[in-house]
Amino acid sequence: MSRVQERYNKELRESLKKDLKKENIMMVPRLEKIVVNSGVGEATQNIKLLDKVIEELTVITGQKPSVRKARKSIATFRLREGMPIGATVTMRNKRMYEFFDRLVSFVIPRIKDFRGLSPKSFDGRGNYTMAIKDQLVFPEIDYNKVDRTNGMSITFVTSAFNDADALALLKKMGFPLRD
Repeated sequence: MSRVQERYNKELRESLKKDLKKENIMMVPRLEKIVVNSGVGEATQNIKLLDKVIEELTVITGQKPSVRKARKSIATFRLREGMPIGATVTMRNKRMYEFFDRLVSFVIPRIKDFRGLSPKSFDGRGNYTMAIKDQLVFPEIDYNKVDRTNGMSITFVTSAFNDADALALLKKMGFPLRD
């Protein structure tokens, strides 16, 4: 069990139960999964770009991403239905907590001009999405092997029913949100 998961189970759950005035411990929100998604629009012309993104996501997350394909054909983008255009990874349980710990401890502090993440990025159902402009903030990435920077979006899916509960959960877990 990772240190974040242990801390959540031992300290944060009871604290959140009191703060959110939940009757049952099972009503307390928890982190269910983390989804890392990277779109590569230029993969329609050069498939090798997608291979590089898959390799980098594998190094960052510790598991192989699944390839996402286009659902529609769009002539102006030279896109055909079924063409690979992105990669996504869904992490749960131990890997998810380890990724969360690395993200909060090492990666987010390395972002240039970082002043905290916006608390407005919740979706209304208790899920939070943040974007990273380049993959070089991850210490696992070798600078010498990077041809071009790729952005990615990271979604934190919680069991909370509303944004206020999810905000309380993420703040308790040490997520650097602006006030």
